Amino acid sequence: MDFSEVIHKRRMVRHFTSEPVDAEMVARICDLARRAPSAGYTQGQSLVVVTREETRREIARVCDEEEYIASGFHPWISEAPILVVPCVSEAAYHRRYQEADKLAESGGAETEWPVPYWFMDIGCTVMALLLAVVNEGLAAGFAGAPTTARRLELQRLLGIPDEYTAVGVIPIGHGAEDRPSPSLRRRRKPAEEFTHNERW
Repeated sequence: MDFSEVIHKRRMVRHFTSEPVDAEMVARICDLARRAPSAGYTQGQSLVVVTREETRREIARVCDEEEYIASGFHPWISEAPILVVPCVSEAAYHRRYQEADKLAESGGAETEWPVPYWFMDIGCTVMALLLAVVNEGLAAGFAGAPTTARRLELQRLLGIPDEYTAVGVIPIGHGAEDRPSPSLRRRRKPAEEFTHNERW
């Protein structure tokens, strides 16, 4: 598939068929996501891939799938045959930037973090994964845990180490006709408002 076609086809899907997803497809998707950039080549990003039905149902509960269903959406988290939970470790970045080569670059002290670049990096990982999903002819969405307590519950459920932050859940499967998000009524921002040349 042409790259521009992949970009244009990518959308958040909230309904999946019962057709299974080939394990080799999932491996290719995750391998492409692994190639996302990271500051200092820290590679503080990780993925948890969940296929067991019982665990998927528990994840759906943690992510308040019932609220989606009450709003007129399908049970799109529990029905997806694959759930991917992207995680990132802030601590990994601090460790990396306390290594000798990084300390030499910054005059002997860990670099200042004016932006939490670990979240930038996991965002890159998520986007690479979402595009890889489309490239395989599949569909995906994104759901977040509604509260910090629920996020921590998700992490305990999946045995994610405390130093990692699970940023959400990506249901993956064969897309079915779904109810578009009401937010799409806002339409895409015009190019002239999005891109500012030379100065804002």
